Amino acid sequence: MNNFIYPDYWQQASAELSECDEVLARLIADNRGLHLRSRGDAFFTLARSIVGQQVSVKAAETIWQRVLEKVGELSPHALLLVETPVLQACGLSSRKVSYLQDLAEHFIANPFDQAEWAQYDDVEVARRLMLIRGIGQWTAEMFLIFFMARPNVLPVDDIGLQRAMSGFYNGGQPISKLKMREIARRWQPWQTVATWYMWRSLDPIPVEY
Repeated sequence: MNNFIYPDYWQQASAELSECDEVLARLIADNRGLHLRSRGDAFFTLARSIVGQQVSVKAAETIWQRVLEKVGELSPHALLLVETPVLQACGLSSRKVSYLQDLAEHFIANPFDQAEWAQYDDVEVARRLMLIRGIGQWTAEMFLIFFMARPNVLPVDDIGLQRAMSGFYNGGQPISKLKMREIARRWQPWQTVATWYMWRSLDPIPVEY
């Protein structure tokens, strides 16, 4: 599916972030024409996020492309038709395979109602997602960013965001989550947008969940 959705707040957010943060002003100027894109496919975003847990962006993308080759048109039913050893051969751990299979079964048993989920605030979305086995805070935040395109998400557990903020705001030294949140106060209500540009400083090619 390639019907990407562009957040309507992006231009305003970029302008306001440029005014309040010199680092972001440079990153935004360097990445004009690029922006967050949502696929509008809840299952795709969650499955892709599970694959991306605790591995590098490059490794996750390689594994994901292998999974897509085996599954074909990604859907809960299609994924369940692929045998566990085949998915493991793509580079997935047995645990991640079981997470993906549980996710597929959940979506089959509980069809996703986008209009219903749109009514929930960020905390409630995360709470409901984390009831599904294999989905933790980081995966829920990727869903809030890449599927729901919520504007004010700060995934402090994300290794890429930690690396970028360490380099720009902490002299390259390890940065605490508390300091990340303190710095990001100036980014509100556009922490998602700031995070996305932080990621671009590490990898100019946007990852898409």
